[in-house]
Amino acid sequence: MRCIIVDDEPIAREGIKLLVAEIPQLELLTSFNNAEDASVFIHDTTVDLIFLDINMPGINGIEFAHNIPRQTLIIFTTAYSQYALDSYEVDAIDYLVKPIDPVKFRKAVNKAIIYHSLLINEEKKRVDVEDEYILVKSDRKYFKVNLNEILFVEGLKDYVIIQMENQRIISRMTLKSIHELLPQSIFIRINRSYIINTKYIDSFDNNDVFIKNYEIGIGSSYREDFFKSIATNNALY
Repeated sequence: MRCIIVDDEPIAREGIKLLVAEIPQLELLTSFNNAEDASVFIHDTTVDLIFLDINMPGINGIEFAHNIPRQTLIIFTTAYSQYALDSYEVDAIDYLVKPIDPVKFRKAVNKAIIYHSLLINEEKKRVDVEDEYILVKSDRKYFKVNLNEILFVEGLKDYVIIQMENQRIISRMTLKSIHELLPQSIFIRINRSYIINTKYIDSFDNNDVFIKNYEIGIGSSYREDFFKSIATNNALY
């Protein structure tokens, strides 16, 4: 699980880093001393778990938690036990009071790992992949969608919109989940919200890709991989 630490206290951040390092299932991406910078980071990077302090300058942990993706899990780490009730409002996995007990930390992480696995399995059940098409659940029915008819896939909070030339299908799942199931030699993620079918690229420049009548921006953190993929796979030919 890809995780980050958000805590304004340097000593607390270092302590959590040591605890994270003891658990092989966790990959620490980075840490932040404020919620504002963390918010910018998770906008462009998939994060599975956040170790989040509550009482911080600026945006506090509870406010920040209300605005993170549904699939990103939270373990609160705070010196103040009175915030425990507030943590339930954002469906936190657990609430750890500093100084953090290593045993309780491990138990909280184990709960997060189990719940993360359940989320992944739930999302994968919504899409069945065959060689040339996918079966997508939408509005209580399954739709057969030919891969070569997909122009792009757009992520919108907890939903994806599969855009074809004359039809769009909306399904409750994450963009990350459907990307993992699509052939990535053809389907490339070019920003936080879009996966495109490279076979339908009409043209592109340094900032945008043009498909039919659609103009889709290339995210700064995705730009290098996009151009590498185009060059490697000769995607336009």
